[in-house]
Amino acid sequence: MERINLDRQWNFQLSGTPQNPWPESRTVVVDLPHDFSIIQKRDPNTPSGANTGFFPGGIGKYEKTLFVPEDWKGKKVFLEFEGAYMNTTVRFNSQIVTHHPYGYTSFHCDLTPYLIYGKDNLIQVTVNNSALPNSRWYSGSGIYRHVWLLVGESVHISPWGVYVTTPEVSLKASTVSVKTTVENSEAEPADIAVRSIIIDADGRKVASDEVNLKIDPAGKIEAAQILTVSPAKLWSIENPYLYSLLSIVLRNGIVIDSVETRFGIRSISVDAQEGFKLNGVPIKLKGGCVHHDCGLLGAAAYDRAEERKIELLKASGYNAIRCAHNPPSPAFLDACDRLGMLVMDEAFDCWREEKTSNGYSDFFEEYWEKDLASMVLRDRNHPSVIMWSTGNEIPERDGRSDGYNYARKLADFVRSLDPTRPVTNALCNVFSNEPLVNAVSLGKYDLPEDFDNWGELTRKFAEPLDVVGYNYLLDRYESDGKKFPNRIICGTETFPKEIFDFWETVERLPYVIGDFVWTSLDYLGEAGIGRVRYKGETGHTAEYPWHHAYCGDIDICGFKRPQSYYRDCVWGVSKAPYIAVYKPENYGKPHVVSLWGWPDVESSWTWPGFEGKLTGIEVYCSDDEVELILNGKSLGRKPAGKANRYKAFFETPYVPGELVAIGFCDGREVSRTTLKTAGAPASIRLTPDRAMLKAKFGDLSYVTVEVLDKEGNVVHNADTNIFFTVCGVGTLLAVGSGNPITREMYIGNQRRVYYGKAMAVVRANGDPGEITLTASADGIPPASVIIKVG
Repeated sequence: MERINLDRQWNFQLSGTPQNPWPESRTVVVDLPHDFSIIQKRDPNTPSGANTGFFPGGIGKYEKTLFVPEDWKGKKVFLEFEGAYMNTTVRFNSQIVTHHPYGYTSFHCDLTPYLIYGKDNLIQVTVNNSALPNSRWYSGSGIYRHVWLLVGESVHISPWGVYVTTPEVSLKASTVSVKTTVENSEAEPADIAVRSIIIDADGRKVASDEVNLKIDPAGKIEAAQILTVSPAKLWSIENPYLYSLLSIVLRNGIVIDSVETRFGIRSISVDAQEGFKLNGVPIKLKGGCVHHDCGLLGAAAYDRAEERKIELLKASGYNAIRCAHNPPSPAFLDACDRLGMLVMDEAFDCWREEKTSNGYSDFFEEYWEKDLASMVLRDRNHPSVIMWSTGNEIPERDGRSDGYNYARKLADFVRSLDPTRPVTNALCNVFSNEPLVNAVSLGKYDLPEDFDNWGELTRKFAEPLDVVGYNYLLDRYESDGKKFPNRIICGTETFPKEIFDFWETVERLPYVIGDFVWTSLDYLGEAGIGRVRYKGETGHTAEYPWHHAYCGDIDICGFKRPQSYYRDCVWGVSKAPYIAVYKPENYGKPHVVSLWGWPDVESSWTWPGFEGKLTGIEVYCSDDEVELILNGKSLGRKPAGKANRYKAFFETPYVPGELVAIGFCDGREVSRTTLKTAGAPASIRLTPDRAMLKAKFGDLSYVTVEVLDKEGNVVHNADTNIFFTVCGVGTLLAVGSGNPITREMYIGNQRRVYYGKAMAVVRANGDPGEITLTASADGIPPASVIIKVG
């Protein structure tokens, strides 16, 4: 079917909350993807509170006219929504076409019965995120992914109707299985041919097959074909080679429909003896959990924003991502396919038992099959997807509310749609305050003191799983390998500050296939769960104006945080020492580092006002030894490397100047890092991640903004307010920083730097030409950068 993008020029109205009123009469024109939570002021009184980062919700109403030509008579016409949060109602010409509660799965609407030919037709979409709270993290609101119009003949390939697998994989010759579902909406049978052509990355045809079929009136049929690619190039993390499958439907020798599907030839397997294997090669999953938001953009899933996430994670040594706790955007998976990132595709955060009021548990029983099918059918051709997850920390894991039965039903349903990938579910500890419920689940009432509560309660829940996800259960890895000798374990959530212990165990135990830290990328919502608490502060989340989780290796701008540099050492990515300086204003104070947190350190030697105050310095170093030198004087040479958990600790009074860490192996210098005390702000540096964009609406450039002293050092103590202007063929889409506590918004034309840095995101409007971004601040000369588009 022809795919027509409908992202541009929607009329939008927002019905606000009592705390954030938005006049009903105010209609604005917006483009998709669109998140109407990120454009509102955060509110300390929002019912969602810290969980959603104090962002409001509301009801968004979108309208768009669509001209339907006369020659569409007899055709099938669908809308495809990649994602809208949440409770979406679609009307076409004032008729309700569908209602879709879940905010994270893609869905189709058949417009055919409602078409008015030769006239403008009206699409109306209401997205209702007013019943708060309904999420444990920032969800965003609105049509936050792409919308497509699908137009095809009465005989056509079903949406998501092509299924490609590679049952036999080798470099010499690989077998490709293709199943194509074709629909006939006519009242008469249809004789057709289905032709499948495999094309390599250079555009050459490498295999083809054709089969003739007859489809019943108002029926469907599946064409099953086996093709051989010889020789074959395999998809891998290092070489993510992609083929294209062209699926063509012919009637009386005339092409009436075609679909192109990108796929990779690769094999996956898991067992307790050799763990996870890709193309027969054992691989440990260096993983991170990733929420769906795009940082400064909120939930708006621009293709480039999704791709950039993967680039950042690959550069930091990750080879796997867990989509927490919902299916990602198609663009995200496309980027994983292109760049070579393995994916655990996850469906739900809850089933029948609620975690928040107004959440998906209200809809689970009626919609779980539809939503699970949406995930699997949409995503099963992606070579990057190696595992399906049916849920995260499901309360029913202890057997309550028919949990054991549902665990099997969901796993079996996934396998019915795709038997080629393992099925998992992420289990955490059992926190039940209802021992009777637990005892009933086990059929026992008198339990011995040494009874393994978790192991026995979750045994039946885990039985239908191919891989059992363990959230924060490091102490069970070894014992459960003995208790459940055929169990394959994956660390589906782990604490950042315990990466050394988690990873050492993953490497040592063959049945533990990998580790997914919470989290690889920081995210909006669950405000402050990764903070360091001072002055007796308590609570899992923090008070307003905190709004970042502050637990990511990489912050919401894409800047690496200290724990990411430490992980570089653990994973063998590090090339030089990292100097982590405890903030002098807090050093020595009583404090608690959150389980998801990291010590209160920054890689800076600019601390004015704290001269002479004692502070700690931790150097993360993979070399055997590290020496720390302050203003030419050695502070000592200490063991580092794996034997010392890649850390060496020093203490010294703060003295401005130059701090140097030198790494040694076998007594020889092999690496060096230098920090210098910065002077007063003197200039602004703008560095775009891409200086050339496509002339396509929605392409993005992320511009790093840094305040420098006269010698070019970043002024870490600066909180300079930067003003931005954009001219040319683009717009300023977002501004932000890594500051988790600011009251500033992510839209507008100004932002204060945080530790000397900020970020501006520029969006191309679709025309060729140039975009000029200018940044200015009081007392500093302005700076400009030109981004070419074309």
